[in-house]
Amino acid sequence: MERHLQILELITRLARLEAASAWDGALNPTQRALLIYLGRANRFSRGPSHVAQYLGTTRGTISQSFKSLLHKGYVSERRSTYDKRAISFDLTAKGKAIAQSSSRVEQSISKLDGQQKQALQASLSGILKGCLKQNDGRPFGVCGTCVHFEPANTGGFCKLLSEPLSADDAALICFEHESA
Repeated sequence: MERHLQILELITRLARLEAASAWDGALNPTQRALLIYLGRANRFSRGPSHVAQYLGTTRGTISQSFKSLLHKGYVSERRSTYDKRAISFDLTAKGKAIAQSSSRVEQSISKLDGQQKQALQASLSGILKGCLKQNDGRPFGVCGTCVHFEPANTGGFCKLLSEPLSADDAALICFEHESA
């Protein structure tokens, strides 16, 4: 078997093991992935369409997941003050506990040395960029690395959205991200 197919098989198997371990308690893998995403996303990137694009799934799947998570007390809903049709979600304390928990795959990755982690991250980031480019997908990068980010004493400022950013915001994933 060619090496690139072996690598694809390893990535696929790890993803399936990760998803299988996510079936824990009252959550399914999509719900758990949604909570993890919300834990890393800024306030501008927490709507159903943002989550669907990031996870590579349908809005219908994400809407049903949000309904379930809302009912179970993992998320709270917030309506936009500018557009009452626009909804975004925040993690509750219960949701934050899940988002911050580690998986078996994460625990295995944490055991790699710094150089291995750096090489693996660079390789996987390159593969992801290629896939996103082929599918016309969004990169969802961290605010602090965005072309629209302007550093400030309190954190920063998003020139695209004309919004101040806290230091915490600058370290979160954004739907509008464009690499600097």
